[in-house]
Amino acid sequence: MDKSFKEKLILFVKEALAEDVGNGDYTTLSTIDPAQQGEAQLLVKDTGILAGVEIAVEIFNYLDPEMVVETILNDGASVKYGDIAFRVRGKIHDILKGERLVLNIMQRMSGIATQTSNYVAAMAGTKTKVLDTRKTTPLLRFLEKKAVEIGGGVNHRFGLYDMILIKDNHVDYAGGITAAVTRAFDYKKEHHLTIPIEVEVRNFDELNQVLALAPVDRVMFDNFTPEQVAQAVTLVNGRLITEASGGITLTSIRAYAEAGVDYVSVGALTHAVKSLDLSLKAKLI
Repeated sequence: MDKSFKEKLILFVKEALAEDVGNGDYTTLSTIDPAQQGEAQLLVKDTGILAGVEIAVEIFNYLDPEMVVETILNDGASVKYGDIAFRVRGKIHDILKGERLVLNIMQRMSGIATQTSNYVAAMAGTKTKVLDTRKTTPLLRFLEKKAVEIGGGVNHRFGLYDMILIKDNHVDYAGGITAAVTRAFDYKKEHHLTIPIEVEVRNFDELNQVLALAPVDRVMFDNFTPEQVAQAVTLVNGRLITEASGGITLTSIRAYAEAGVDYVSVGALTHAVKSLDLSLKAKLI
């Protein structure tokens, strides 16, 4: 876990606990001795890919640096009903304070990792990689994109600041592909930016316009059929990184991969996910 990620995580954990605990966990405060020690284990009640273990450890350590977390399964592990991911020992008050936050994060991250792994498996044997998008939960993007990585996918741009991605609205507002791309190159030069430029194209006319200009870094085929993608990849002929996007599902992604595109972006990796069923169960010590 790099420094910037950990700093973002700690800030998130602080705000999330403040939202949940407020003035105090009155149920635990009123029923359990503050000094009482306990143990809990993370039980898997589903089948999929585990994600968020490393995050859970950080949450419990934030609550109490003396908390002991025994990791049994790591992020990226294939899990099934009945598996135990980890055991945590420490003050019961702190275990219960972190329980829901840990579960909420791990269930969603594991759901995303599982979904991603299914898309990766559907393209097995091809060179194509699956990308996530910005269709994420506000302020949870860093965790959701981490889950995509754990599931075997690749992160696209993180936000609006780390890539110039010229999409249909930019093209229409700018007055066309040529105008938009020309202004993007001028802006990069003026502001000494080294970020890549990607252009979304809606048809072969727009693709040919892109290919006639100074080379951008990547071209995205928006709502092309697999047959159109294969033709477009041939036209590009290795000059640019290629990406297909728009309504691509688990059943159709194989056809896009076999069309020879470098990447397929799928918003459903993060915005249409079923959380993995996990449970934290108490044990006295």
